[in-house]
Amino acid sequence: MAKKLRTRGHKVVLNRSRGGDAGITVFLVIMGVFMFLPMLYVLLQSVKPLDELWMYPPRFYVINPTLSNFSDLFSLMSDSWVPFSRYIFNTVFISVAGTFGNLVFASLAAYALAKLHFPGRDFMFNIVVRSLMFTSTVTSVCVFIIMSWLGWIDTYLAVIVPSFGYTLGLYLMKQFMETNVADEILESARLDGASELYAFWAIAMPMVKPAWLTLIIYCFQGLWNSGSSIYIYSEQLKSLNYAISQITAGGIARAGASAAATVIMMAVPILVFVVSQSNIIETMGSSGMKD
Repeated sequence: MAKKLRTRGHKVVLNRSRGGDAGITVFLVIMGVFMFLPMLYVLLQSVKPLDELWMYPPRFYVINPTLSNFSDLFSLMSDSWVPFSRYIFNTVFISVAGTFGNLVFASLAAYALAKLHFPGRDFMFNIVVRSLMFTSTVTSVCVFIIMSWLGWIDTYLAVIVPSFGYTLGLYLMKQFMETNVADEILESARLDGASELYAFWAIAMPMVKPAWLTLIIYCFQGLWNSGSSIYIYSEQLKSLNYAISQITAGGIARAGASAAATVIMMAVPILVFVVSQSNIIETMGSSGMKD
């Protein structure tokens, strides 16, 4: 006798027992709370007065909540000769420009490697794969020499342009295009007179939306959290992360302001991740295609 399928909202769901669903739900809730605890702790630290910041053992609650840490942070930064808004602008500008450039170049290169046939294509992709073994620390000397030769040291370009070549994004986009963009669709577009650029922009890119949203998350978070760059010396060009490190170096008296600055640094990448994650889940469920 065939086993009856379970349905929910006129849709067939996994044929698990209700006890199994409840167990998985409880497990996921526990893991979610566990992973949320560090963010909750940082948030609570930012609204604790100085005497509560150094209580031992640390407490996951606030006795006398205050927003003075945030006001102290802006007071400290307003007293410096570089305004706090300047550090924020530098970080936002570098993060947005670097992410946009990486997305454009990685997508174009991935489309060529995945859907165009030309001599040396496999060799070039093998170089991309092997480049993933090298961290930015290993390549920093070579990048510094190139930036110095171009005259870009102590400019935004020294940080933004190298981010265009992050090979992880290229690898991600290439693999996703190869499996989710059918050659038949592109061939039909070419027969209808579409150019390669139009096929890339109007056909391939919408079909790999989950991939480039994921790329935006990784690239933006990496640039946002990057510290003091070895290519920038001018104070007015440094990032917010550098300003926070300067505050932290002030010692115990600036612990509250440091906690407030950490919350500000943490809030933007989390917001970007939450917004993009919802889009990724939505597009992952609707991007399947049958021949």
